[in-house]
Amino acid sequence: MQAEYLSAATAMEEALPDVLMRIVSELHDVAYLIERIEPQLAGLHGDAVLDAAERMMVLQGIDLAVQKTRGIAEFIDTITASIPDSWIVDVTTALNLVKLADMQKALSNGMRHGHSQPLGKAAGDFEAF
Repeated sequence: MQAEYLSAATAMEEALPDVLMRIVSELHDVAYLIERIEPQLAGLHGDAVLDAAERMMVLQGIDLAVQKTRGIAEFIDTITASIPDSWIVDVTTALNLVKLADMQKALSNGMRHGHSQPLGKAAGDFEAF
């Protein structure tokens, strides 16, 4: 029984640099998704649109969110280069806190290159807060 528990407990232990690089990939995805919203909002016209000054502030906020997201990704990417592969972390608890199934899968299965989300496909499941 204890051998089964130990093998299950270590199943989600991974090298910290690998985990951090998957987080970097997810942050780049978030920045890209936010960036895709900006042209849509910039092109809105009509009665439902905010006044020009307020719209500009919203667009600048979106741009800042993209810059911050990419900045965090680059920060993590840079410090990850100095972390030894021998540093191991158990990601089980952290993965259980991630609610989006696609993101949970991307963070857990070792994928770290390219986009984790199918960015060219139609929208699918979502979580309403």
